Amino acid sequence: MQSTYFWHKHHLHRKKGFLTLLFVLGAIATWAQNPSGKHYTKSDNLPNYDNRWLHYGFAIGIHSSSYRVQYSDLFTSPEFESLHSVMAANSFGFSLGLIANLRLADYLDLRLVPEVVFYENRLDYQLIENNQLVTDQQIIESTFIEIPVLFKYKSVRRGNHRMYLIGGVEAGIEATGADKGGNESDRLLTGSSNLSLQAGFGLDIYFPLFKFAPEVRYSRGITNMLSSNENRYSRPLNQIATNTLTLYLLFE
Repeated sequence: MQSTYFWHKHHLHRKKGFLTLLFVLGAIATWAQNPSGKHYTKSDNLPNYDNRWLHYGFAIGIHSSSYRVQYSDLFTSPEFESLHSVMAANSFGFSLGLIANLRLADYLDLRLVPEVVFYENRLDYQLIENNQLVTDQQIIESTFIEIPVLFKYKSVRRGNHRMYLIGGVEAGIEATGADKGGNESDRLLTGSSNLSLQAGFGLDIYFPLFKFAPEVRYSRGITNMLSSNENRYSRPLNQIATNTLTLYLLFE
């Protein structure tokens, strides 16, 4: 009985805390729409913003990335008998970019977002040694300059909000020119360029002085990132490609 009371009380506290958080977030949003503190009247911020044929901004992104792995025929050969599997792990990174937005029609924009992206991808090689499973971890750190070319399809604006869909293609080239160090036979090597397809959605929020948009975008690589240099890490694989899910904060 005492335990039931405790959890019931804990549940009420959590519920009150959640409602308090909603109230605080609502108050912040109201203040952001009307920072002067005066009585709020329902009007559109930046009413002529979308009539401009060109505008600029910047983007901050936080992403989760991983490789898609395809085995080669050698994976089942006696040479790699001790190799149980190659598992891709999710890793986090971030990006910084600029925005150039060109208005094509009332509900359609063309958008370029050149950005610098910092990746850390990981592959876990699971090996069977002395009847035990051990992991040989390969971490690939890289810095890419990427240029997405995207089409943005917007909904009708409702007050100070507008939903949108976005999609296109992205080309990237590695910006790390320095030697990564280490013996090339003892680490997994990847290519220095990538091409990917992108799709996502977001919400434009119009403030008195700027427009803010949280955006979620998925990127699927269509380039084989496996280096042509063959060693014990690359030979059991036929292809590795990128998967990236990014949360962007856009300011325009």
